[in-house]
Amino acid sequence: MNNKNNLVVPFLILGLSFVIGVFIFVGVWKSNQSANQTITVTGSAKKEIVSDLGFLRGTITVQAVSPEYAFRELNRQKPILLSYLEKKGFSEDKVEFFTMNSYPVYEKNANGYSTGRVIAYVYNQRMEISSTDVNKIKEISLDIASLVEQGINFSVEMPEYHYTKLAELKIEIQAEAAKDAMIRAEKIAEATGRDLGPMRTARMGVLQITPKFSNLISDYGINDLSSIEKEIIGVVNASFEIE
Repeated sequence: MNNKNNLVVPFLILGLSFVIGVFIFVGVWKSNQSANQTITVTGSAKKEIVSDLGFLRGTITVQAVSPEYAFRELNRQKPILLSYLEKKGFSEDKVEFFTMNSYPVYEKNANGYSTGRVIAYVYNQRMEISSTDVNKIKEISLDIASLVEQGINFSVEMPEYHYTKLAELKIEIQAEAAKDAMIRAEKIAEATGRDLGPMRTARMGVLQITPKFSNLISDYGINDLSSIEKEIIGVVNASFEIE
């Protein structure tokens, strides 16, 4: 009888420990289940920007029967180009010329194959101007082809329009996109009667810098240089715990 009584206490302790363990396990399991419940949302932000630096490039090209004449003709045309640009507000020291290039032009037979005989020489030289007055760059790009009336063979390239404060803006736009993601997540949690917990993960998407009112998009991002007025769009994919 005493032996039975002696066994009661250990069994009670063992049973009580088991029950406590079960409660602890259930509590931990529920906590883990709650922590593992997340929602994933995509936030975005858009801002309009105006380019503040423009570049214009183009090339003078001449062709003549001898390299000497081609060289002289190119140097004859350059002052006319410089005079035109000076009238537009670009003094000679603001015009950058690149290395002069030249190559021979070979005669071709009736079948389109080269005969090896040189019939002319081409000389060309590329130039560049830049300005914070982007509208001036645009104006010149549309008008400079008129130099042909003065005997200047000048081919103009598409102007480039840059936004120089992009580094600072990237941080701002990504922060706004993250805030938008949190607001979306809060709305979803509220609609399901839950509370939004802390952010678990966040991944910044590539930036899309496109012409204004454009719907262009790329998986690798876009950095438009063709337009003065642009839009920058940032995207953030984020997941949040729900409680």
